[in-house]
Amino acid sequence: MFENLTNTDERGQVGIGTLIVFIAMVLVAAIAAGVLINTAGSLQSQASDTGTETQQAVANQIEVVHAVGYVDNSNISNIDLTIKKSAGSDVIDLTSMTVQYTSKTTDQTLEYANNSNINNAATATTFGTVEVGGNFSADAGSDESKSLTNTDDRVVLRLDASAIEDTNALGEGDSATVTITDQSGAQFTYGVTAPVTFGDKSVVEV
Repeated sequence: MFENLTNTDERGQVGIGTLIVFIAMVLVAAIAAGVLINTAGSLQSQASDTGTETQQAVANQIEVVHAVGYVDNSNISNIDLTIKKSAGSDVIDLTSMTVQYTSKTTDQTLEYANNSNINNAATATTFGTVEVGGNFSADAGSDESKSLTNTDDRVVLRLDASAIEDTNALGEGDSATVTITDQSGAQFTYGVTAPVTFGDKSVVEV
């Protein structure tokens, strides 16, 4: 049934052929293992980055603790939002933050403006910040107003509603939505609602 190899040369050829096949299999296995290790490392790194970003997006939160509007000619000119970071949040960089202002007639994205006068920083496309208790005409754009480091930090974020709304001013009973997005992508939405009547007030809660 089986052929008996009596020639020693033929036996050597069979042994070399088997060795070559074995070496080829080892090389293929080594290459495959290298590819799998590199792929696993890449996926692990990507998963770690994604997990960190997701955790920041969930944990990082900005809260509005107080909001007022300044009345000018029966319309709200400026809106001041006093903000803080929630417990467990990382340091929030206000200079990297964006604000989305949306009303019935306007949808505008605002970016941070570095200006020592908060009135000049707040425009139709930018917002300004100043530390609570600071001088609005001199301390806006200071280091203390550029980030929320501790949970007891309070910063006033100013929006120029009259410039953003342009001819469609924010009047009595009108409302708008302000969405604050920090550097990690975490969002906080605050609804601004003007009183039905301003009366003789120059500052109203919104």
